[in-house]
Amino acid sequence: MTATAPPVKDGAPADERLLRTSPLRKLLGRPELGSVVGAVAVFLFFAIVADSFLRASSFGTVLYAASTIGIMAVPVALLMIGGEFDLSAGVLVTSSALVSSMFSFQMTANVWVGVGVSLLVTLAVGVFNGVMLTRTKLPSFIITLGTFLMLTGLNLGLTKLISGTVSTKTIADMEGFASARALFASQFSLGGIDIKVTILWWFALVALATWILLRTRFGNWIFAVGGGADAARAVGVPVRTTKIGLYMGVAFCAWVSGQHLLFSFDVVQSGEGVGSELIYIIAAVIGGCLITGGYGSAIGSAVGAFIFGMTSKGIVYAEWNPDWFKFFLGAMLLLATLLNAWVRKRAEATT
Repeated sequence: MTATAPPVKDGAPADERLLRTSPLRKLLGRPELGSVVGAVAVFLFFAIVADSFLRASSFGTVLYAASTIGIMAVPVALLMIGGEFDLSAGVLVTSSALVSSMFSFQMTANVWVGVGVSLLVTLAVGVFNGVMLTRTKLPSFIITLGTFLMLTGLNLGLTKLISGTVSTKTIADMEGFASARALFASQFSLGGIDIKVTILWWFALVALATWILLRTRFGNWIFAVGGGADAARAVGVPVRTTKIGLYMGVAFCAWVSGQHLLFSFDVVQSGEGVGSELIYIIAAVIGGCLITGGYGSAIGSAVGAFIFGMTSKGIVYAEWNPDWFKFFLGAMLLLATLLNAWVRKRAEATT
C-alpha cells in the first residue's frame, strides 16, 4: 500500500497547514507589534523633548526602571494569557522581602537561610492562590483580592509585632549578606552604562517565558486554558495543574523582586507594594495581552515594561512635573490597547 499526496485544487494544497504565510501576515499576527510601535514613538518623543534622555547613563537608568517592573510583568503576562489575574502580586514582593529579613534577624541565621525560607513561603502563597481558584471556581479577581488584603495586613501587623516599627531591622552586618547582594542587587559597568543585575534577571526571565510559550507543551496548555478552560479540559489539558503552575511562576518572580528590594536598601517598609500589581497588569496589557486571555507574549510584556521605564524617567529628564506621570501611563494604556486591537483585526483580516 502506497501513500498518496493530498488532493490539490487550483494549484493550492488541500491542507491549510501547507500554505505559506507571508512575512507581513506573520508580523501582523505578533501580539507585541502594537507595543513595539508605541515604544518607538515614546522613545522618539522623549529624545526630542529631553536632551539628557539619549545619554548612556540615562539609558542605564531607564533599563533599571523597566527591569523592576518587567521581572513581574513576565509571569503576570503568562497568567493573563492563561485567563487569570493576580491582584496580590505587588504586596507579595514586599512579603518576600520581609520574610527574608525578619527570619534572618530573629534567628540570627545566615542570610541565605532567610532567603530560602522566603522562597518556600512565597511559593506557598502562589500554590494557595492556584488551589483556591481551581477548587472554589471563584473568579481570580476575588481570590487574589482576598490574598492581597490578607498579605497587606500580615505585612504591617507582623512587622510591628516583631520589630516594634513598620520597617525591618538592618541585616547588612550578617553573614551571607554580601553574596546575596551580589546575586540580587549588584551592578557592573558596560560601555559606560551602569547595568543593574535586575536587568539580567529580566532578560533571562523573558527568554525563559518565551521558550516556554512557543516551544513547550506547557506553553500550549497556557494558551488553551486562556482560550477556554472547558474546551481545554475536554481535549486532555490539565487545567488545574496549569493554573497552579502559573501562580507559582508569579510567586517565584515576586521572590526575586523581593530579594532585590531587600538587598538594595537593607531595610524594608512593610507598607510597600500596594498598587504595584496594577502596574504589572498595565505593562502586560500594553504588551499585547488580552484581558479575556488566550493571547499575548512575554516579549510584549518586556516592551510594555520598557515603555513604563522610558515614561517614568523621560518625564524627569524633561523636567516636567512628575504628577503627570499617571496621566501619561493611562493614556498609553488606552492607546496601546486600541492599537493592539486594530493590529489584531488586521491580522485576522489577512488570514
